[in-house]
Amino acid sequence: MFEEVEAILFDLDGTLIDSAPDLGAAADKLRTDRGLPPLPLELYRPMAGAGARGMLGVAFGMTPDHPDFAAYREEFFRNYEQCMTERTREFDGIADLIGTLVSRRLPWGVVTNKSMRFAGPLTEQMPLFRTAGAVIGGDTTPHTKPHPEPLFEAARRLRVPPIRCIYVGDDERDVVAGKAAGMGTVAAGYGYLGSKGEVASWGADACLSRPLDLLSLLKSRALA
Repeated sequence: MFEEVEAILFDLDGTLIDSAPDLGAAADKLRTDRGLPPLPLELYRPMAGAGARGMLGVAFGMTPDHPDFAAYREEFFRNYEQCMTERTREFDGIADLIGTLVSRRLPWGVVTNKSMRFAGPLTEQMPLFRTAGAVIGGDTTPHTKPHPEPLFEAARRLRVPPIRCIYVGDDERDVVAGKAAGMGTVAAGYGYLGSKGEVASWGADACLSRPLDLLSLLKSRALA
């Protein structure tokens, strides 16, 4: 499955970058602004890949059907816009991984459910993404993952057939989306993993314990 790979697509939060500190800080500011005690980052981290829904769930036990959810979500968004690159860093090994892909002329891109309101400025500000051939946000197409359309759009922009792509992500929906698009799927076992962290049950074609392990899957392309 990995012998004829022509492009690599990645999820963003929890796969390429550790954005949990900034996402958690944005949510926690809602608490402290209301006189509530701060919560430790460890509580926010597992749900960082779920965006506002996950962060507000941790901070307030709030679900999207709560009457104040929309207002709290927009406040969270404004907080996050003010801090989204203050503490966010790529995971250890990601810079070397991307550097190797680029040196071997293997195109790569990002497919995230994060809206381009945030994904655009964030990827523009971080040097890591200067070589990305595509950045697809949650509102780039009419659908979000686990629908395959965002992955199809990324493949079109990279001019690579979906069957020649693999998709790497740290949530079960990434595996579902990748399979629906006909791509090879790789679970980022080092990531946030969401509320369903049983990675082995996701049915991915492979699982990484660290980013650079991806290179061993691509040895047939002399990438390792």
